[in-house]
Amino acid sequence: MSGGEELKRKIYRVLVNALAFFIAAQFLPMVASTPLHFLWAGIVLGLVNLMIRPLLILLTIPLNLLTLGVFTLVINTWMIMLTSGLLPGFSVPGFGVAFLVSIIVSLANWVFKEMRSE
Repeated sequence: MSGGEELKRKIYRVLVNALAFFIAAQFLPMVASTPLHFLWAGIVLGLVNLMIRPLLILLTIPLNLLTLGVFTLVINTWMIMLTSGLLPGFSVPGFGVAFLVSIIVSLANWVFKEMRSE
């Protein structure tokens, strides 16, 4: 994959995350005062997933094996909570809401990945 394609893929993922946050905010109690906050949240989530998530996945291999991969949803929830903590103006109140947001973000990324591969 060329550098240009890789950059397009990362930008695409940020936009999908931002859209997923926007969709989640329509159904769940999230705080974001402007659409720009959703875009920033997509960027921050992308950075958090790039830097921290791989280490957590590696450290929790036994739990992931024991739960047949379901523990990955908990890791995704932690990434959403960390994004919420790092970004002023974007708030996800509590683990339960963050868990639901992580499911929405995961589904959005899966759907858009499938659409792109067709």
